[in-house]
Amino acid sequence: MSQRLHDLRMTIKVLHVITGLLTGGAEMMLYKLSQFADRERLAPAVVSLSDKGEMGSSIEALDVPVTALNMPRRGLSVAAYFRLRGLIKEIDPHVIQGWMYHGNLAATLAGRGRAVVWNIRHSLDDISKDSSWTRAAIRIGAMLSKTPECIIYNSHNNADRHEAYGYCQDKRRVIANGFDTDLFAPSEQARQKIRQELHLPPDALIIGLIARYHPIKDHANFLQAAALLHKRRPQTRFVMAGAKVEPSNMELMQIIAQSSLQDAVFLLGNRKDMATLVPALDIASSSSRGEAFPNVLGEAMSCGVPCVATDVGDSRYIIGSTGKVVPPGNPEALAAGWQEMVEMGHEGRRRLGGMAREHIIKNYSINGVASQYERIYQSLVGQNRCVG
Repeated sequence: MSQRLHDLRMTIKVLHVITGLLTGGAEMMLYKLSQFADRERLAPAVVSLSDKGEMGSSIEALDVPVTALNMPRRGLSVAAYFRLRGLIKEIDPHVIQGWMYHGNLAATLAGRGRAVVWNIRHSLDDISKDSSWTRAAIRIGAMLSKTPECIIYNSHNNADRHEAYGYCQDKRRVIANGFDTDLFAPSEQARQKIRQELHLPPDALIIGLIARYHPIKDHANFLQAAALLHKRRPQTRFVMAGAKVEPSNMELMQIIAQSSLQDAVFLLGNRKDMATLVPALDIASSSSRGEAFPNVLGEAMSCGVPCVATDVGDSRYIIGSTGKVVPPGNPEALAAGWQEMVEMGHEGRRRLGGMAREHIIKNYSINGVASQYERIYQSLVGQNRCVG
C-alpha cells in the first residue's frame, strides 16, 4: 500500500508529441498546459515532428525541453522515427501524449509498450477540405484508435464526428479548452491602445474576427455580413486578424473591394498581442463553417466581450445565454446578430460581457482544465488504465 501511495505521488514524466509548433489551437493548448502544469507533479517535455515553429521558444521559456525532428511536412522520415524512439528511451516517460493526427500516430508507433494518449481537436466537418496527407492520417487513426489508453477530444461534437467516422467510442474523454482569465481580462487601456493604433476615435464600435485564413473559417461570410451591417451602421469598423489575414491576401482584398469596405476593414495579420487586441473589441465573432471548440470565443468572453458565432462545434455550449448563435453560411443572420448587439448600446454589451466572463471563469479556467489532464496521467501511472 505504501508503495502504491508513493507511485501516485511521484513526478510523472509526460512526453508531448505534436505535429508542429505553429500558432494554432492545439499548439496554444499545449503551451498553456505547460505553463499551468503542477511542476511538482508533472515533468513535461515536447517533441515536434517538424520544426520549433512560432511556439517552440515560448514553450522552452517555461523550462520545458523542446526537440524538433524536422520531418518533411508531407512524408515519413525513417531517421526521424528512430530519433523519436531514441528520445523516448532516453526520457523514459510514464505517458506519451500525442497531439493532432500525425503526432498521435507517431506517438503510437514509436511509443510501443508505453501508455499513449491521443489528443484530437480537428472538427472533421468536411474532410474533403483537408490535404491528402491529413486524410490518410485520419483514416489510419480510425483503424488504430483502439490502441491508445484514451482519446482526448476538446468538444463533444468533435468526439461524435470522429466516432461516426470509425474512432473507438470506448476511448472517449472530453476536456474543453482552458483559458487564462488573468491574462485575458477586460481592459479599457487595451481598448484605447488599439483604437489609437488604427487611428479610430475612442468611441469607435469594433467587431472582430480572429481566425487563420482557411476555407473552414469562412472569412467571406464575415465580410458579406459586414457589408450588410455597414450599410445600416456606416461608422462600424471591422478588425480581422490571423495567419494570412493581411493586405497581401488578394482573395480577401478582392472581397473587401467588391463590398466597398476598404475604409471599414482592418487586416492585422498574425498578432502576438491577442491579450491586448481581444479586449479592445466591442463584439467578437466566429463565422466558421465548422469548429470543434473555438478558442477565440473563450478568450473574448474571458475579456468581457460578448460574442456572435455560427452554430458549429461546441460554440452554442460555450456562449450559452451570454451571446448570439446563428446558422453557418448565412451572412444575413450574422449581420442581424451583430445588429442586435449594437442596439444594446455600450452598457448593455458590458453587462452581457460580464456574464460571459463569469461563465468562462466558472466552467473553462485553465487551472481546472490542467487538473483534468493531470488526473488522466495520474490514473495511467497509478492504475495502468485511463479513467478520466
